[in-house]
Amino acid sequence: MYRIPKIPFVLLQAALLWHSLGTIGSAQGTDASGTLPELPRLPEVPREFRGVWVATVANIDWPTRPGLSVEQQKSEAIAILDQCHQMHLNAIVLQVRTSCDALYASQLEPWSYYLTGHQGKAPDPWYDPLEFWIEETHRRGMELHAWFNPYRARNSGQKYTESDSHISKTHPELVKPYGNDKTNYLWLDPGETQSREHTLKVFLDVVQRYDVDGIHIDDYFYPYPIDDAPFPDDRAWDNYVKNGGKLSRDDWRRDQMNQFIRSLYEQIKATKPHVKFGISPFGIWKPGFPESVQGFNQYEKLYADAKLWLNEGWCDYYSPQLYWPIHAKQQSFPALLQWWVSENTQHRTIAPGIFTSRVGDKNRPFSVEQIEDQVFLARTMNGSSGTIHFSMKAIMENREGLTDRLTTNTYLSPALSPQTPWLNVEKTTAPVVSILKPTGLKSADQGSPAASPQVTWSSSNPQSVRHWCLYRLIDNRWEVSIHGAQSDRAPIDSDQEPGTDAPRTEAPGKKVRAIALAAVDGAGAIGPATILSIE
Repeated sequence: MYRIPKIPFVLLQAALLWHSLGTIGSAQGTDASGTLPELPRLPEVPREFRGVWVATVANIDWPTRPGLSVEQQKSEAIAILDQCHQMHLNAIVLQVRTSCDALYASQLEPWSYYLTGHQGKAPDPWYDPLEFWIEETHRRGMELHAWFNPYRARNSGQKYTESDSHISKTHPELVKPYGNDKTNYLWLDPGETQSREHTLKVFLDVVQRYDVDGIHIDDYFYPYPIDDAPFPDDRAWDNYVKNGGKLSRDDWRRDQMNQFIRSLYEQIKATKPHVKFGISPFGIWKPGFPESVQGFNQYEKLYADAKLWLNEGWCDYYSPQLYWPIHAKQQSFPALLQWWVSENTQHRTIAPGIFTSRVGDKNRPFSVEQIEDQVFLARTMNGSSGTIHFSMKAIMENREGLTDRLTTNTYLSPALSPQTPWLNVEKTTAPVVSILKPTGLKSADQGSPAASPQVTWSSSNPQSVRHWCLYRLIDNRWEVSIHGAQSDRAPIDSDQEPGTDAPRTEAPGKKVRAIALAAVDGAGAIGPATILSIE
């Protein structure tokens, strides 16, 4: 049985480990002349999956209500992204499909009610929300992961009417009602071949058309049981038996899910190898795994063999939803995390989901310290590489000073997501870097960001680049900022925050002695750096 460590010791370990990451040496690049003055070695960039779920179902996080104007929607999105960037988060997990709908321009499913207030109605004036989120997220040097619910077709308690183009109207034979008067779900039957094919087509449509960094699914496979009612899949089951199927009904349901997960992973990789696939299953596989754990059995109730998917490596990152306190007797956060890590035989990224929105919850409150401690545990446990916060609302509200604490005490510097070396991607090359000095400025422009010298860059193989790491040498210490692949310049002026036009928050006025730049490929590897001395 996993022994729960004393938290103060864990936090000490975390602090020592995290601060040491900034001092580890890495390969040095060269400038155009091939000679450089003696400079300190470039530091390792910290690695940690720092994600947050941005839920759109029921307007939990964004937009805050249906039918907001396009400008209001964009303004809310920018506020979320600015907050994440300020906190040094690096992955936005945006829900783009809540119930066989779309928060993006789709020919396969109708526009979401949660966006416009009427399912099937496009934004007016027209824009593509997913395209907007991707562009703005990348502009801030973060990743955008598109989050889908694979089979839910109507959410619990939904009041609006589905549009004529919704799958419940176009293919009613595939959609099953489930629940009671209060939980009036509609669910695509996973046992129907057409259901799986339709869902896969929706996923791959986004992979093909959008520059997403990841595809993400959560814990909704078969629905959570309501009143112990069986899922109404008689038609699909009878067809399976008539065609000679030998599995039991429960094993058959699990097999549908296994086939879906494996096929989705393989088809994503065949389409765009760098696009990561992440799964966030319910945090308990089965009661008794590990021995101390009791609770809901997703293997038997959701027909989700989440252990198998991780064992087989049908994912690039795994975020089991560990929504319990550290010291819970039967659902211990560290005990469960250690068990999932032990099952990671294919060495994928493990970054558990944590229930940040329980801070300020009147019924099941978490303290801010509980969230901080879970972040540090997931950061320091061998085999774990970060966390995903559920959800953005608690962070935007700064509940009980949560956001302030995470910003000033937990996420102290920018970080890249963990590397994914099993992905077959093109390697980056050393960029061409130059210094651009402003000329011909009017007196009114003096002192503006445009009047500052800038570093500009380009790549000989830009298709290989997902991020840029820009290093500034101030005094005798390198500072790093992370930029999106489309970025090609940044101010050198040390009076500005790296990568922005905002004033520096620390040590303003200090001279930048040198600049270094390196590209990050689709597997997260940092390529060769180009270094320019400014002295």
